[in-house]
Formats: sequence, C-alpha cells, structure tokens
Amino acid sequence: MRQMLKPLALLLMAGIAITSCKKDVKEAVQEEISQETLAKIANHGFGTSNVQKDEDGYLVEGDIILTEEFLNSAPGGNLLRIGNTEQYRTTNLVTGLPRVIKIGTSGTVNERVSDGIDAAIARYNAENLQITMQRVTSGANIVIKIINGGNYIASAGFPSGGNPYSQVKFNRQYQNYSLNFVTTVIAHEVGHCIGFRHTDFMDRSFSCGGSPVNEGASNVGAIHIPNTETGPDSGSWMLSCLSASTNRPFNSDDKVALGYLY
Repeated sequence: MRQMLKPLALLLMAGIAITSCKKDVKEAVQEEISQETLAKIANHGFGTSNVQKDEDGYLVEGDIILTEEFLNSAPGGNLLRIGNTEQYRTTNLVTGLPRVIKIGTSGTVNERVSDGIDAAIARYNAENLQITMQRVTSGANIVIKIINGGNYIASAGFPSGGNPYSQVKFNRQYQNYSLNFVTTVIAHEVGHCIGFRHTDFMDRSFSCGGSPVNEGASNVGAIHIPNTETGPDSGSWMLSCLSASTNRPFNSDDKVALGYLY
C-alpha cells in the first residue's frame, strides 16, 4: 500500500486534507485541549495527537467528532480479537431495527455532492440491510452540509441514544472532485454516523503512509466484527486515508461487517 501511495501527487486523509501540517501548528492546537479532555478521549480508545476543538466537540483521528456527551459517557466495549486492519465498530450503534435512516442536506450543495449523496445511499441500500437509507428534503436523521475552510475533507461522529450521528460536514474545497471520490467520502462519514471506526485504526500508516500510528487502544471503544479478515484490507471504505483518485465501494469484508451489524 505504501508503494501504491508513493507516486501519488496528492494524499488526502479522510479528515485531514494535508498530511504535512507544520509541527508547531499541531502542538499549538493541542495545547488548547485540557489534559482532562485528552484523558477522556484516551479512555474511550481514541488517539490524542492533533486533537482539535470543533463547534460540535473535538475532532480526533482526522474526521471523527467526539461530543461532550460521548466523552462524559462511560467507556465500554470488549476486546474480541486484535489485528492491524480488521473491521471495527464502536460501542454505540443505531438501534430500533429495521429502520429507515433519512439523509438530507442543509443549505446549498452542488450537483456533484448531491449526486455523491445519492450514490452513497445506493451503495448502502444495495446490501439489503435492516437499515435503509432514504434521501429527504426535511426531517433528516443525518444532515450533510457544506462548510468553508477547515483542514479536513469531511467529518462526522458516532451514534448516540440509538440514533445515528446527526451531521456530516463536507469541505467546499473538495466538492468538485470526482463523483467516485465524493461518494466514497460521504459513504465513509455515514459509516461513522452508524458506528464504524477506521478499518486501520491500529496502524494508520496502512492507508496514510509514513510511520505507524495507533489511533487508540483496541479494547476500548473498538470491537472487532466477527468473520472479517485479520490481514490487510486495502479496499475497505472505512480506511483512514484516500487519494484524489480513490474509489472504495464496499468490498467483501465491508459487506460482511455491514450485514453482521445491520
């Protein structure tokens, strides 16, 4: 995977757009986060490097929003099996199945993003799950909105109270990328909204390159999904990083993971 990434002119993380951020900037951002908050983040099994404040909570691991409600809840989860690139879910899932998850937009989205939303919904619905995605103009469970600025492509959070995370933010800078790219990003963030962690959270370098980075302890907040492979899974839609030309429809392990949970 590293060799595949090497010749790419542009490497984009699923949350952090530029992997070569200046070190002093990262440190300055982290200094604003209290040690108490960092401890809560770590206790829930998430990485504490480059944590950033966000209007909805704290941005961790490039594209995941942890709300104050989530951080103040009791950490849960049992370690079922450890591996570097398996399918993992959080301790929070969508309940009340079967269920329709309504997806809408806030403000204006261009045609590319709108088409990407429809394509991402189609990818999920093709799996015949107990959750069905539906595009709506009002009353959405997950609202996708375009934001200006920010050093990430998109962000989302995890379910709460049995409901999916309510919002996906998509950076305007990337709204005219290829349809496959936009679809992959939206499907990835919706994956977080329904409870999936990054497939390579135990070794972020698998999809991002560089030195191995462990996003968090695998026995807290990351539960291995049975029957998914323990070896490298280069095509998973929940890998941490992607390039400008990436397209990741659900691979065989993704399908097993989705079917197991939903």
